[in-house]
Amino acid sequence: MTATLAPPPRSKPKAANRFRAFARRWWHQLTSMRTALLLLLALALAAIPGSTFPQRTISAVDVANYYDEHPDLAPWLDRLWAFDVYTSPWFSAIYLLLMISLAGCIVPRLGVHWKALRAKVPDAPKRMSILPYHRVVAVEANQSMARAVLKQRRWRTTVREAEDGTVTFAAEKGHLRETGNLLFHTSIIFMLVGVAVGSLMSWYGNRILSEDKAYCNNLQQYDEYGLGAWVDETSLPRFCLTLNDFDAQFTNGGPTAYDADVAYETADGSGDYGLEVNHPLNIDGTNVFLIGHGYTAVVTYTDRYGQTQTLHQELLAMDAAMNSEGAFKFPDANVDPETGRVDADAEVGFDAILVPTYDDATAMLLGTDPELNNPVLALTAYTGDLGLADGQPESVYAINEAQVASGNLERVNDQVEVIGLGDAMTLPDGTTLTFDGVEQYAVLQVRHDPGRPVVLAGAILLLGGLLPALAVRRRRFWIRWNPDGTVETAGLNRNDYDGLDEECDELTAAIAPGYEPPPASDSDDPTGSQQ
Repeated sequence: MTATLAPPPRSKPKAANRFRAFARRWWHQLTSMRTALLLLLALALAAIPGSTFPQRTISAVDVANYYDEHPDLAPWLDRLWAFDVYTSPWFSAIYLLLMISLAGCIVPRLGVHWKALRAKVPDAPKRMSILPYHRVVAVEANQSMARAVLKQRRWRTTVREAEDGTVTFAAEKGHLRETGNLLFHTSIIFMLVGVAVGSLMSWYGNRILSEDKAYCNNLQQYDEYGLGAWVDETSLPRFCLTLNDFDAQFTNGGPTAYDADVAYETADGSGDYGLEVNHPLNIDGTNVFLIGHGYTAVVTYTDRYGQTQTLHQELLAMDAAMNSEGAFKFPDANVDPETGRVDADAEVGFDAILVPTYDDATAMLLGTDPELNNPVLALTAYTGDLGLADGQPESVYAINEAQVASGNLERVNDQVEVIGLGDAMTLPDGTTLTFDGVEQYAVLQVRHDPGRPVVLAGAILLLGGLLPALAVRRRRFWIRWNPDGTVETAGLNRNDYDGLDEECDELTAAIAPGYEPPPASDSDDPTGSQQ
């Protein structure tokens, strides 16, 4: 009869063990502080293209201009996410790995630190003389006084009594240093999360708004805007805003206060608000900031057929004196009233510089005072084709230089003509441009950034953790009452701390009145013992 052997017990698959060991090894590598520092450096390097190339979230117009200037290079850069760096897969991967690495570093340390805070202070070694600071006190040291002194100075204390009658006070101080370290590193995670939330869910829009003008919160009515990766136009809250009045105050040629009276309407109602710098209006979690101001020139153009067009055109400040530049464009001028036909070559445009306070006693055109004491317009006229019908975007604040260079737009006057309020500039064909007045406008920024509170919390944690992490030193102090009546004190420094001996001598003197620490120069004993 043949015996049948039972098969050996099946062991765990070696492949699973190898995979588990591999994953554990790489997890330890990822969550090491060295890896976190390398990832932080990699994140800084990855952000360089974001400041080198224009970003769509900041200005789509600049990206389009880059395409026009580099038609061959731009498509390749776009495939590498060079115009969307902060939402690119490779930047997001570094960002996410850094957050995981920091969390993996900090969370285990939190557990260890919590256990250390609750654990008893370690006992002194049997031979206390091996510690950096050691004293043998010959005078009487009272245990009650020692307990009171240590408690008063906020030392965490553990008392141990041995069978032979030895009593040891073990005291420790400086755990706040590790708490500060953990808060500091946790603050970095808060900031990373806050910046990520802001990048994905924030949006902003800038709008130049003249007095008695209104606009509603949609992208088409913003002069410039940027949307986070998870934001579209339907996410914007619905409201309308009207600038009723604006006042700018100046002292010694500089602005001292901006005040804007605005009215707003939402689905829940309406209201008025006095908008000031650093005092935004909050509407449904969205802040409306007052970030600047400027001047709006009011002009009237009378064409060759006697038809008039009045234009309120905002001008952009060139300097602190509010000397401002812009353009007036009249593409629908000189329309024959009998035929209704438009002569494309009879369009009119003006390059303009507004000087708020013009001094005709000097040869200088630009003024030095931003207030409207003697405003004038310096004008350069052009006729021809303004190029607005080409379908290409262009600035409303300047005449198209490409049209001038191609000859489609010709300059009319050889010299810049300066006109004051109520005056008119007459062109060779008899048409005129009249300077009717100057209004003020406010520069508003509407911004929603849900990541700001998280970043603020991170900044507070950083400041709250940095000070104890740099200033606090962890150290231990022991007092031992031996059966023979002698008292020993010893100290141990857990960090670089030059004042350990002085602090321990002070504690020893406080618990043993009459004790005098030895002079540092006279102490030949490396342990510093004193009988």
